[in-house]
Amino acid sequence: MKLDVINLDAGSEGSIELDDTIFGLEPRADILHRMVRWQRARAQQGTHSVKGRSEVSYSTKKIYRQKGTGGARHGSRKAPIFRKGGVYKGPTPRSHEHDLTKKFRKLGLRHALSAKMTAGELVVIESAKMSEAKTAELSKRLSKLGWKRALIIDGADVDANFARAARNIETLDVLPSVGANVYDILKKDTLVLTKAAVEALEARLK
Repeated sequence: MKLDVINLDAGSEGSIELDDTIFGLEPRADILHRMVRWQRARAQQGTHSVKGRSEVSYSTKKIYRQKGTGGARHGSRKAPIFRKGGVYKGPTPRSHEHDLTKKFRKLGLRHALSAKMTAGELVVIESAKMSEAKTAELSKRLSKLGWKRALIIDGADVDANFARAARNIETLDVLPSVGANVYDILKKDTLVLTKAAVEALEARLK
């Protein structure tokens, strides 16, 4: 399939042929859902922790005699039933990560790109380069192009001036092609690929 190529000044730069096996799939919500869950689980810190009865600070002395009190039999103030006692089976530091095969992860990225293409939210630009790292100038160009919440994916390297200019624009994210991922693609309203990014992604996903 063909898609028009533009530049950062909204001028035409011809067209580009996109691979149907990457950009022309019928998007599947179940695949995208599994990919997003996998990414968010990997990003979760898992540092949650509480103190069990072996960790709370109390004397180990039996709190009162076994018989004759008329109350229940207790041996320790550390028991979960008491205030400030240890927590029973509470959260402990752990990894929330789970496995997904490389083949499935590639498929998920293909479906994310296809979803943007199907929704008409995919734009291809000639390049993402600036002569000076001027945030105001880049912001003016984005306003002219009508990109409100956008992700720009470049080739193997991102132009230093462009990255610096984009750094202070809250609604704009910039990634090299190796950092392209399903969650960031779906999170933004517009996906912008440079020609170099298209070549790199097609080489990576074939």
